Amino acid sequence: MAQKRKIPQRKCIVTNEMRPKKELIRIVRTKEGDVFVDETGKKNGRGAYLSKDREVIDKAEKTGALNRQFNAEIEPAIYEELRQIADGTKHAK
Repeated sequence: MAQKRKIPQRKCIVTNEMRPKKELIRIVRTKEGDVFVDETGKKNGRGAYLSKDREVIDKAEKTGALNRQFNAEIEPAIYEELRQIADGTKHAK
């Protein structure tokens, strides 16, 4: 009998829900302080996860959740990229 594989769960920093990693978008801050969207989910650095939901992304921007999480200023372009992924107009690699 095949063993059922464990699905990695991560917590969305806005909704605090545990969800399968594939349903979330990872944002990373490197040691140098660069913040970017990590579509592979494997880049080095401190990661935070957001649900692939436009409302969640808007709320993250409004409340500054990522700024607090990373202790860094988040560029508006990051939120734009997150929205494109959530809307399905930018396809994850």
